[in-house]
Amino acid sequence: MARLVIVSNRVSPSINRRSAAGGLAVALRDALRPSGGLWFGCSDRLVEAADARPETQSDGKVTYVTVKLTRAEHERYYLGFANASLWPLFHFRLGLVEYRREDYEGYRAVNERLARILQPMLRPDDEIWVHDFHLIPMALKLRKLGVRNRIGFFLHTPFPPPEALTVLPHHEDLIEALCQYELVGFQTEESASAFGGAVTGVVGGKELGGGVFEAFGRIVAARAFPIGIDAAGFAAAAEKAITSPETWRLKESLADRDLILGIDRLDYSKGIANRFEAIEGLLTRWPEHRRRISYLQIAPHSRGELRQYRALRREIEGAAGRVNGKYAEFDWAPIRYVNRAFSRGVLAGFCRLARIGLVTPMRDGMNLVAKEYVAAQDPRQPGVLVLSRFAGAAHELGTALLVNPIDVDEIAAAIHRGLEMPVDERRERWKAMMETVSRNTVVTWRDGFLAALRGPSHAVLMRARASR
Repeated sequence: MARLVIVSNRVSPSINRRSAAGGLAVALRDALRPSGGLWFGCSDRLVEAADARPETQSDGKVTYVTVKLTRAEHERYYLGFANASLWPLFHFRLGLVEYRREDYEGYRAVNERLARILQPMLRPDDEIWVHDFHLIPMALKLRKLGVRNRIGFFLHTPFPPPEALTVLPHHEDLIEALCQYELVGFQTEESASAFGGAVTGVVGGKELGGGVFEAFGRIVAARAFPIGIDAAGFAAAAEKAITSPETWRLKESLADRDLILGIDRLDYSKGIANRFEAIEGLLTRWPEHRRRISYLQIAPHSRGELRQYRALRREIEGAAGRVNGKYAEFDWAPIRYVNRAFSRGVLAGFCRLARIGLVTPMRDGMNLVAKEYVAAQDPRQPGVLVLSRFAGAAHELGTALLVNPIDVDEIAAAIHRGLEMPVDERRERWKAMMETVSRNTVVTWRDGFLAALRGPSHAVLMRARASR
């Protein structure tokens, strides 16, 4: 059986499973766990001088290999091009895109260095699965080193339409790099279609039908593979965590008030400031909810080295303070704003306790918090998911209360509706979502992508092209 090699910016060894990990790290860890393999990426530790020696550790059938970047590499590759250029571009925030040529060159150079370290570790029959916008050039770099394995790529963010993509200098290079993969996976059909439009409309490639394209002398397939979660595992963790000390502390502090819960990284794509404004609107338009609700927003800091994120932190802290200053009483405040991470087990208990799950990103590839909130619910008394229609999860969770995250009045009205919703309707909506979450799991996602990567379509099309 072929070995699975996962390549991602960050590696999350399972020995740290109890720590708070992001949705991507959890999904990749769950994907590797059944059959084992190699997980390769960057270390959390930075060094002053380049060190070509990777660190290796094993846990059961999985080997973890990490490479330490220098501070200069981290600044240009990660903070610069990946997060100051690609992240806002891929989330349709063109006004926040920053570009420096030295950052782009640093991005390419880190991808090349990682490819040179990975290449000697590869076996001829390895299946290589590269993840996310940090590593778009990885296949191109590996091909130049003589790697002929099948390589797939999965983008966890949205992919912008061609007219937005062309704002970025060297956008043609990104399209060419993506065409070096046999298969490029996206969260939604919308993103897959946008990529196809870039191939045919920007670089003059050809569509061969069925989501298969020819460009730069290569044939690449583009398909949607919505990522899922371990629904049964998260549901069990939530049921267990409802009696944990942390959940009991939260429940006692609520004093029978309804909990509204948001769980996000502190990022401008998540729409947190608009949620705070929506809570203000809720309490203004429906004063009966005053003292009857408590909104807990968990938002660990991220990318604090970037100017936009420092400004965002000040904005959100100011918004929380303003709403609390307007409505708080000596024994109650409407918003609890917490800037630290919690383990998945603790978050599962919080989700089960919450009457409203508030997931309103401005744009998101999928958003696994929405699916985790659904999985965590008590089937007898499920809560209500208020979900942005611009999250990838909205394509699957259609019985959530879908909102435009820019419209704070619509968010406020959805929260009010959720708080007032009778239990029969809550159960009906939750059941439909839970069936989807239980069916489209992380295993379904993994197996679907790898089956497509292993499929015969690429070789057949290559032979057909050669015969023309």
